[in-house]
Amino acid sequence: MYPHRRQSGNYSVEELGIGLVRLAGGITFFIEEAWAIHLGGTDGSKIAGSKGGVSLTPFAFHTTLCDMEMNGTFDLGSAEWRIRACFPDQAAYRDSQQHWAAALRGEVPLLPTREIGLKTMLNSEGVYLSQKLGREVTSAEIEKKPKSTALKGL
Repeated sequence: MYPHRRQSGNYSVEELGIGLVRLAGGITFFIEEAWAIHLGGTDGSKIAGSKGGVSLTPFAFHTTLCDMEMNGTFDLGSAEWRIRACFPDQAAYRDSQQHWAAALRGEVPLLPTREIGLKTMLNSEGVYLSQKLGREVTSAEIEKKPKSTALKGL
């Protein structure tokens, strides 16, 4: 941790948190949270599978073709007019206010932000519980906890 952040925040431990969440269908979700880690930042979200992967920033496709590694990047900024033509309701998802207005007009379904927030909190809680128990935990174990331990000690 950066020394000045440790002093100004009055922290006594490294604040890096890493977790793996196993999802349905064999997908593993990697969570990384850091405020002051000596890393220079993370390089964006990725989705990886047995036949290829996608990097979201910059948007790229990674796979193997004829035993050769292939990494293809896409300039999504220059293709914005195509995206709008193919996905006319896409503008409703550019920011929360445009989405809210489009949902009120009945153009798109409202995103289930309450449910998304709860699932996010449960994933984070699972990382804390797994660390405390020293083993992998199930979603059922996380959901039956009577109260959150994530904020304990703050």
